[in-house]
Amino acid sequence: MHPKALLDASAELVRLVLKFEHPADATVARFFRDNRSFGSRERATLAGTAYNVLRHKLRYEHFAPSGSGPRERRLAILGFDAPRDFLFGALTEAEKVWLDQCEQVKTDDLLDRHRYNLPDWLAERLRAQLGPEFGALATSLNEPATLDLRVNMLTDKREAVQKELKAAGIAAAPTPFSPWGLRLDGKPVLARLPVHERGAIEVQDEGSQLLALLLDAKRGEMVVDFCAGAGGKTLAIGAAMRNTGRLYAFDTSGHRLDALKPRLARSGLSNVHPAAIAHERDDRVKRLAGKIDRVLVDAPCSSLGTLRRHPDLKWRQTAATVAEYATLQAAILQSAARLVKPGGRLVYATCSLLPDENEAVAAGFDTALAREFAPLDAGEILSNLKVDGAPGLCAGGESGSRYLRLWPHRHHTDGFFAAVWQRR
Repeated sequence: MHPKALLDASAELVRLVLKFEHPADATVARFFRDNRSFGSRERATLAGTAYNVLRHKLRYEHFAPSGSGPRERRLAILGFDAPRDFLFGALTEAEKVWLDQCEQVKTDDLLDRHRYNLPDWLAERLRAQLGPEFGALATSLNEPATLDLRVNMLTDKREAVQKELKAAGIAAAPTPFSPWGLRLDGKPVLARLPVHERGAIEVQDEGSQLLALLLDAKRGEMVVDFCAGAGGKTLAIGAAMRNTGRLYAFDTSGHRLDALKPRLARSGLSNVHPAAIAHERDDRVKRLAGKIDRVLVDAPCSSLGTLRRHPDLKWRQTAATVAEYATLQAAILQSAARLVKPGGRLVYATCSLLPDENEAVAAGFDTALAREFAPLDAGEILSNLKVDGAPGLCAGGESGSRYLRLWPHRHHTDGFFAAVWQRR
């Protein structure tokens, strides 16, 4: 495709994603469905440009007024995800000069909001949490995420899968913490590889794998993944149970659970039982009260720990939505806790960075149900499971290593939080 045509298409896609009417990945997917003439390289450039603009929105909007032409075109030029020589084939002489001037501006000379590209409310909260580490976190959130895989340990070994990927021309290295994970070099297409088709691998961030590991589900147990979604952690838990016992995958969205079905078919698991529930107090939940060995509550949240993958979220979430999530999370956690039998384990997790959705919810649960649940130390659990560097994965300070606390800039995972209890 001619550079001018591809830049025009990129500007149109940028216009659509900046409307924030739908999640960015859904907007990009619909754009490609409506424009099927694009090849794989063109789609990569289009999507990359849109995501670059979302990641660096404040910086690009700071530069854009000094250029000319439609706003979306100027933003697309700044974020264009293709070689510079190709881009210059689409630009006027004036645009080339303007782009050169923008690129000569040093990052250190910019205001923090243009350097870090976070809304003020979020930057303030993260800075209060991390102090001198804030800059490193903010920078990491504007970088693309790694592509991690979980090896299906029910059917395959990690080393064997690593060799099979290498034979297919895909470089992979063991993840530093999860014993099930491989981290790929680049973003290769996996869907048609035999290793994927037979269910030996699933795309899953290493941090998400550690949540399933923290539950430590055993053979023959009754287990509930309370907010299962598309089932990434469900499949990891089922494999850890060696396809024994009974694993319920609950979610209020039947549509999300539908996405689990083909993955479940590939996995070889027969112990997983997906079920759509109306709400956290559904009769299906009540019937299992006090009968479950282990419950994972990966609660709905702001998902601000996934900004490397979903940069639009920092512009779509607000302090108000975070407060709404915290109220919902507390209600879900207390309802899910009713499932746990004496001696059973409860894990509460989010992919949020904010204490409002994490430590504050856990502390509220401690206060409400102190007589029924005793807190467990996540660092100790992971150490006993032989996870390398387990203490460094858990929060310090007054909480010791009680909470799992994963940060993109420290651990190169998405941002995750988890708290663990045992029913008395």
